[in-house]
Amino acid sequence: MKLFECQYCGQLLHFENTRCERCGHVLGYLPDRSALSALTPQGGDLWQPLAALGERYRFCLNNAYDSCNWLVPESSPEVFCLSCRTNRTIPDLGQIEYRLPFQRLQIAKHRLFHGLLRFGLPVRNKMDDSDGGLAFDFLADPDPTFRESQRVMTGHAQGVVTINIAEADDAERERQRKEMAEPYRTILGHFRHEVGHYYWEKFVRDGPLLDSFRQLFGDESRDYGASLESYYSSGPPSDWPQHFVSAYASAHPWEDWAESWAHYLHMVDALETAYAYGLSLSPMAGHDQALVMSVIFDAYNQPDFDTLVGAWLPLTYAVNSLNRSVGQPDLYPFVLTSAVLKKLRFIHDLIRTVRA
Repeated sequence: MKLFECQYCGQLLHFENTRCERCGHVLGYLPDRSALSALTPQGGDLWQPLAALGERYRFCLNNAYDSCNWLVPESSPEVFCLSCRTNRTIPDLGQIEYRLPFQRLQIAKHRLFHGLLRFGLPVRNKMDDSDGGLAFDFLADPDPTFRESQRVMTGHAQGVVTINIAEADDAERERQRKEMAEPYRTILGHFRHEVGHYYWEKFVRDGPLLDSFRQLFGDESRDYGASLESYYSSGPPSDWPQHFVSAYASAHPWEDWAESWAHYLHMVDALETAYAYGLSLSPMAGHDQALVMSVIFDAYNQPDFDTLVGAWLPLTYAVNSLNRSVGQPDLYPFVLTSAVLKKLRFIHDLIRTVRA
């Protein structure tokens, strides 16, 4: 994620900030400019961004619940921002206990949309495009006292991403992380994984890339339900680290794609953060030039996949070492084998083609 700066006083700002701590200006995010801007009131519900002088905006309606700092142009008939217009179902925010989970889901979803927009990927909602649009259902598990109750399953189907709001509960997510043996289970990871399924249907399923996809990821026409049942009953193959970015990716080619897609988005966004902080590495021991790097490029606009990987691998070694220094497990517990890198390169090339 990029860093921002208050246009009035020069204070360093972060993506989720809603007020400048130095000068007190209210802040709003302009998705069309990828800019967090200080605002001046214009009367009523209108604001003028210092990053877009002469233009006026109002806040997304979800700002009333402290769950969105994105702006809507004055000329737009919409009351929700570009991201929130894809929210098809949300919890009853009149119930206080749902507000914090919703805020946490919104934070992750806005980070997702920041990346999708930076890539130039389409983010149309289902109200505007019922067949090809994207929608999100944030659902809670039903009352467990009813025997017929079934847990809400996080997943994707025909452009609709369902997220169980229990994923916004740290304790529940940690329980699931251990139970499912998913060391990198996060809210943002869920969002990136599930939209990976959406973009596979949009750009791969019926297109010229399907054969190339099958050569790398396998034949997705094999029975999905049976594949998942086999994975959960028998576990991944013993050699999965040589071929897949995660154990779950071995369950079925669709999951391999979605896991690889999410991983690529993690990688690019983390490199954007490294670029924003001006990070460079030059280890004080050893003589491996592959560990010397400086992130001097915008990862979202980097056409060369090898340049991304050349910066990413040294960065992961460094952050893992930092985590160990404070008694934490590795931040990045992954090994990118040649097979995995080929899959990530495929996704990189697809996104570049879509943008072009």
